[in-house]
Amino acid sequence: GKKLQRSRSNVFTNYNQHQIQEFKDAFTIIDQDRDGFISEKDLKDMWASLGIIQDDKFSAEMVKVSHGQINFTAFLTFMGEKLSDTDPEDVLHYLILCSNNSTQN
Repeated sequence: GKKLQRSRSNVFTNYNQHQIQEFKDAFTIIDQDRDGFISEKDLKDMWASLGIIQDDKFSAEMVKVSHGQINFTAFLTFMGEKLSDTDPEDVLHYLILCSNNSTQN
């Protein structure tokens, strides 16, 4: 797979259209209330939909890492930083599989 290229100027240039769409799909799944931002409640609800119970502190820590509201651009930047040494295709396919399993229950 293709490794991510590091660029701070425009996070969208680090990905092809297919990868961006997969990130958008993942963002939409996590944004449980569909307000365009990922909140602590969205994270907690997403984990619950996967059958995982997380405490409020866990979700709060995840949101705190973003330094503000998590919109799609912030999500893409955050994911790019977390995936810098991994193959994003493999990770995204795993996320999609998890989300598909949660929506079938």
